[in-house]
Amino acid sequence: MIPGTLHGVGLGPGDPDLITRRAARLIETASVIAYPALAGGDSLARAIAADLIPPAAREIVINIPMSHDRAPAQTAYDIGALAIRAELEAGRDVVCLCEGDPLFYGSFMYLHARLKRDFRVEITPGVTSLTACAARAGLPLAARNERVTVLPGPLPDAELESRIAGAESLAIMKVGRHLPRIRAVLDRLGLTGQAIYVERATLPDERVLPLAEAPEDAPYFSMILLTKGADPWL
Repeated sequence: MIPGTLHGVGLGPGDPDLITRRAARLIETASVIAYPALAGGDSLARAIAADLIPPAAREIVINIPMSHDRAPAQTAYDIGALAIRAELEAGRDVVCLCEGDPLFYGSFMYLHARLKRDFRVEITPGVTSLTACAARAGLPLAARNERVTVLPGPLPDAELESRIAGAESLAIMKVGRHLPRIRAVLDRLGLTGQAIYVERATLPDERVLPLAEAPEDAPYFSMILLTKGADPWL
């Protein structure tokens, strides 16, 4: 029997209108759909693609626990990969849904690492949260030879400060509970006034604010954008 193909399908940042035509075709014709979900909660990935999922499709839910300890999440991906492996070995393709882009801070990469040696894998890229936030903020990220630096919010303060200080154009992702200390770092560098806060880009409850006006509590799906110097288009 010919094994099935694993498809890592990017869904974009949240608005279903940003799903690519290729991703939509794969989802609409899928016999097996896999996606991550918060353990005991809903799946944003499934919600984004809900209108495209065939009623008869088998669904594999990968329940990811919210924990600072990496071990429970790794176990969840192990279990999910085993369920996907069974479908692939039976000759069925599996479409794995991923918010944003599968290989840009995407959960799919953990399944990819577990299955890529044994099965054919095809990646369908998606609109990233980085480009979606820039679009919603109306903020050009870079021009000509300028560099874009992408940093995860959980980095230690000293590392954040040194990397921000050396950046030209900057995106800080995974802000969430780290917002107060990230804002403190930017305050120390005198950059708060140049920073923009974007929360849940493209979703109905989206917020785009100067960082100085951002709330104290930020969701996981939030980002800080900052460009130093003059408008690159002038």
